Amino acid sequence: MSPEKLLAARTGRESVYLPSNRLGLYLALRHWCTPGQRLLMSPISADEILFLVLAAGLIPVIAPISVLDGNIEMARALLGTIDAVLTTNLYGLPDDVLGMAGLVVIEDAAHAAETSVDGRPVGTFGVAGVFSLSKHAGAGSGGVLVVDGAADRRALERERDLLLQPGALRKDLFGVATSVGRRLALKLDMARPAMRVAQIMGLQEPRDGYRIALRPDELRAAVAQAPGLPALDAWVQADLHDYRSSRGAVARWYQGRRLARLQGERARRLAGVARLAELPTVARGVLDHVDQPLFRVPLLVSDRDVAIAALERRGVPTGYLYDPPYDDYAEPFVEPSPDREAARWWARHVLPVDPLYAERALPVVESLRPAPPPGDRLLDHAA
Repeated sequence: MSPEKLLAARTGRESVYLPSNRLGLYLALRHWCTPGQRLLMSPISADEILFLVLAAGLIPVIAPISVLDGNIEMARALLGTIDAVLTTNLYGLPDDVLGMAGLVVIEDAAHAAETSVDGRPVGTFGVAGVFSLSKHAGAGSGGVLVVDGAADRRALERERDLLLQPGALRKDLFGVATSVGRRLALKLDMARPAMRVAQIMGLQEPRDGYRIALRPDELRAAVAQAPGLPALDAWVQADLHDYRSSRGAVARWYQGRRLARLQGERARRLAGVARLAELPTVARGVLDHVDQPLFRVPLLVSDRDVAIAALERRGVPTGYLYDPPYDDYAEPFVEPSPDREAARWWARHVLPVDPLYAERALPVVESLRPAPPPGDRLLDHAA
């Protein structure tokens, strides 16, 4: 079954197939928001998400986050000043979508393919939910946007087609082969050489720490052309230069096959979540969601870089690190959060661990020291 049909069945919504999650987010932002509107968003997410918001001509309003789960803390957000909300569902921990009722909500479900809230799948609460096929499913590329109405689906398909670039069979085959190779490398404990090969082949962008280089003067000139995606392509395409390229039958077959296999991995993923949740370093928000097959289990640790190196030696690569928060990384391009300290603390100390490889990671993570306390003010918010 195709990935869009699988996610339509899971969510009960109309679905739009996409070459990437990021293209789907842009389409949703352009479809439901008007240039100049104010979008509440988390300070902790992938670089390209911020650039998509700028490409849509919106004002990124950076939210305060909870130290419990790294997601937007709705109780401290100034909701009367915003026009829409973009969720993150960081590492699969759900945003407070119930606290967003009545707002225009676009759900980024890239980390939350199997997360539910009150028995409803993430991706069914907002006007749109956008899934990634390269995260949980590990298909290397692809995305699906889900909406309630057929009219919106048709309009989004037309808008998608205007932005698509021609694909190629050889690129699809290379993408499938790369995805298979990455999974095989993890299984055979060859993650370190695989990462070196990826760097040599240019599959990972050069980075300034955990963020790609901002190039503020160039970015400012590109933002002046918004709304419009092509002007921001140089930033949005980080680590996925063909994010707007059409995918053919081979890639879509592989994506559907990978997505369909998630159910078979569910028990193993849940077991890993439960085991990692026993650690003293686990983010407290995980304790409320041990019944969810999370994408990653966030630990909050001291000496994170030492831990990352030790995990890599055991064949457990660490990715999905977003440090510093957006309002430190790109302050001239956003409206900063009224309280940045929780995001800085979280981004500095979070160590996301793949629950599928919990047993391989345990010899390292069991001995890690918890992150130093975030301070009395932050602890008061978490209480």
